[in-house]
Amino acid sequence: MSTIVAISTSPGIGGIGIIRMSGENCFEILDKFFVPKNKTAIKGYTMKYGNIVDNSKNVVDEVLVSFFLAPKSYTTENMCEINSHGGMPIMNKILEICLKNSAVLAEPGEFTKRAFLNGRIDLSQAESVVDIINSKTEKESKIAVEQLAGNLSEKIKNIRQKIVSLLADIEVTIDYPEYDVEEVTESKISHVLEEIDKLLDELEKSFLNGKILKEGIKVAIIGKPNAGKSSLLNLILNEERAIVTDIEGTTRDSIEEFINVDGVPLKIIDTAGIRNAKDEVEKIGVEKSLKILEESDIVLAIFDISKELDDEDRKILKIIHEKNAIILLNKIDLEKKLNLTEIRDSGKKIIEISVKNKMGVENLYQEISNVFKLNEIAVDGETIVSNNRHKSLIINAHNNLKKAKEILAQNMPIDIISSYLKEIIEELGKITGESVTEDVINEIFSKFCLGK
Repeated sequence: MSTIVAISTSPGIGGIGIIRMSGENCFEILDKFFVPKNKTAIKGYTMKYGNIVDNSKNVVDEVLVSFFLAPKSYTTENMCEINSHGGMPIMNKILEICLKNSAVLAEPGEFTKRAFLNGRIDLSQAESVVDIINSKTEKESKIAVEQLAGNLSEKIKNIRQKIVSLLADIEVTIDYPEYDVEEVTESKISHVLEEIDKLLDELEKSFLNGKILKEGIKVAIIGKPNAGKSSLLNLILNEERAIVTDIEGTTRDSIEEFINVDGVPLKIIDTAGIRNAKDEVEKIGVEKSLKILEESDIVLAIFDISKELDDEDRKILKIIHEKNAIILLNKIDLEKKLNLTEIRDSGKKIIEISVKNKMGVENLYQEISNVFKLNEIAVDGETIVSNNRHKSLIINAHNNLKKAKEILAQNMPIDIISSYLKEIIEELGKITGESVTEDVINEIFSKFCLGK
């Protein structure tokens, strides 16, 4: 395979930039432009101090180079990482020198792809690398690190092994009845299928928590104009993110930001005020708000307690009737004029707040945490499925298992069960990469960043 190279640090200015190179000829290529102060032989897991020079032997930068000898490297190939000074001009110049000396620019995720293809990690572990990079909270990063360590892989391999053993017993009994082989009884098959059913069910159910930790909870703030939606968003974020004025209809489009509550990302969306629009632009904003409400996990409906309930407020109560929602009564620092009868009749949780005086927001966080049971989501040592691809494959495997159990319950020949067991093995193998197509592999690694 060719020797690949890429910049592994994010674009921009920094103290250190890393240019990573991997391949059989890695060190021969490096030797053409790296002049170390110490001329000793290369050893794995060591660093050398020296200079990168161009073709005219002019010093480009003063660097430290890390050396990793095959097979004990990230890719299992010879690898080096050039630690240069940060800043794109220097890193791009070193990259250019590598390319001029016969290295090839790496594709997105190609270093991790080689680690997978060379057998150092399986496909689910490779996918966890992206999740670690993109994680927004400590809990999300923990489940990704657990997956990188092989937590999910071990569970999947354990289930596959149980099915392979059962399948082998069934097929030996069917194909070689003349041999003195213990016949596989329906009782034994039923016992193993129940055991696998429980394991798959646990993985499938874990996705709800995995989805929350990875994608967060989508929280939409709605209310009529000037109820305090944008002020609430600014208070939650502790910054002036949204424009706040006394003029109604200031927010014409949605504003989205993330916050962290109990280790879970909350995607807070401030929407345009719900009312009969005064112009075409505001009408589009209101329509977009209604669409966001349909897609949200929970709605924060804010009402101005200093004003009487009107038709626009009643429209909002009607909108949230079938939604997971919390009602916020804002401006409790002012004289109360709102009749709470209709509000209470909605059956929704009610929290009184004063955005102006920064009162009640902690109660709101606590209620959101209670609704989604965030404090019950444990990540230490737990196997949590957070990847949509994995979830789909586990569901497929689980459905095949249910069909196998149905066949057994109908007292049909046990060889019919074999086809469903083989499907389960196939689906689970797609998670770890043992039975995945090249197109799927390429699609997965195309989502990686350069240099990883």
